[in-house]
Amino acid sequence: MNANDQITIKEASSWASELMGKKITASNISYLIQYGRIKKISENGSTYVSKEELSRYYKSTYKSRKDEWKQILGDDLNWSLSFEQYKESQTTKHVHRLHPYKGKFIPQLVEYFLDTHTDNFKKEVYFRPGDIVLDPFVGSGTTLVQAAELGLHSIGVDVSAFNVMIAACKLQRYDYAELQKQIKHITSVLEEHLQSTNALEFEQRLLQELYDFNSKYFPSPDYKYWLKNKEIDDKQYGAEKEKMFLPIYEDLLHKYQIKLLTENPKSFLDKWFIHPIREEMELVFEQIRKIEDVNTKRLLALILSRTIRSCRATTHADLATLIEPLTTTYYCRKHGKICKPLFSMLKWWNTYTKDTIKRLQQFEKLRKNTFQACIADDSRTVDLIAKIREFNPAFAEMVQTQKIKGIFTSPPYVGLIDYHEQHAYAYDLFGFERKDELEVGPLYKGQGLEAQESYVQGVSEVLINSKKYLQEDYDVFLVSNDKYNLYPEIAKKAGMKIVNRFKRPVLNRTEKDKNAYSEIIFHLKEDGENK
Repeated sequence: MNANDQITIKEASSWASELMGKKITASNISYLIQYGRIKKISENGSTYVSKEELSRYYKSTYKSRKDEWKQILGDDLNWSLSFEQYKESQTTKHVHRLHPYKGKFIPQLVEYFLDTHTDNFKKEVYFRPGDIVLDPFVGSGTTLVQAAELGLHSIGVDVSAFNVMIAACKLQRYDYAELQKQIKHITSVLEEHLQSTNALEFEQRLLQELYDFNSKYFPSPDYKYWLKNKEIDDKQYGAEKEKMFLPIYEDLLHKYQIKLLTENPKSFLDKWFIHPIREEMELVFEQIRKIEDVNTKRLLALILSRTIRSCRATTHADLATLIEPLTTTYYCRKHGKICKPLFSMLKWWNTYTKDTIKRLQQFEKLRKNTFQACIADDSRTVDLIAKIREFNPAFAEMVQTQKIKGIFTSPPYVGLIDYHEQHAYAYDLFGFERKDELEVGPLYKGQGLEAQESYVQGVSEVLINSKKYLQEDYDVFLVSNDKYNLYPEIAKKAGMKIVNRFKRPVLNRTEKDKNAYSEIIFHLKEDGENK
């Protein structure tokens, strides 16, 4: 290799930025090395990369994704609404990553329509500080959080009690001294419990065995580079090494007498959590139940939920979509090595308690002094003013006199997600009542004609009920990938008309799906002709 072709990571950052016409950081280059996209060159204790290889990677990967997607999805694609300039840390900023949630939109999309800027596509201002915005499918509360940042009052409604809990925890103000006190106490109880078991020693031994094994057979980043360049068949190689390590794991299980899954499971918790994790979650939840301050109790319960979600007995690649419980060591294609199930939740509990407080405090500095209401109810029938009056009479009076300026929401997509089932672990642990039968467009109903008709009826009924509380000149924004062309009928049934469509590309929709994909933000107003 030509010596002039080799550059340091810092030099590669500048060189690639000039090549691509956009900022490429040293961290971006290190990521490419770590995940085997380009080769690491080590000389005299320093790390270099090849300019030729870097150029080849960027030119093949970024051959005008904008033009390519427009060719697939149409010239009406508004690329400025891709928000590709934002890093992942910005699209999950502060409380937006307080708990995992499928099917949420990024905060920048909400901000685009709620703030007071205009541009070539958004030619007028729809909301101003002091207005009230409604999200009748509140989900994890993205609209409400962004409204609080922008000085808007907000109301969110959802049939899922757990969804409402997530949203409410993001918007609540907390006594941080009390939070820290309770976290410290619960963590000490959890640590004492672990000391009384052999789980810690077992896991330390297992981790050491895995480290030695993976260092030998899956050296990083070389192994991922071999995979990327098809120098190795990872399916065959991984299966061989998985089988090779299994006796080591089974010997340790036997030696430390580690109990795995419950036989004949009767609940989600029985099926998806191994015995040591079950013991720990019950112990922590028992401590949380003793807390007197309601806000502190609810937030720590949410942290526990986030923790146990990361501790389910499944592979790293299947955390989002569970397939079958897995309690053995296994070849992990995501990480390119042999991985293991979790036998203690302490690490994630510690991580998420710190992360949650940091995110809440970041949001605290940005939010304005506005009202928020999170309501667990059916948006087709809920009496908003009566519900809000139960806990905030002043806000209820504002809604009654000022009325709501508009809606920004993303209704569930037809037959895509069962919104209760995605958090089944939380419903089992906390004992919330499930109302799956009230979901609009759930996965279990499929995507057939009957499901589509039910969906149209459900969304239109939500809009009809919401109109009771809207100002006359309201603005309604509905985000959807309307592949069945249902929204014209929804608008008609609700006595509304579609006045604009903003079509946006959805980048990095899921870890496994990188195909061209778009959604439309439908702008609806009252249809005066059908009054």
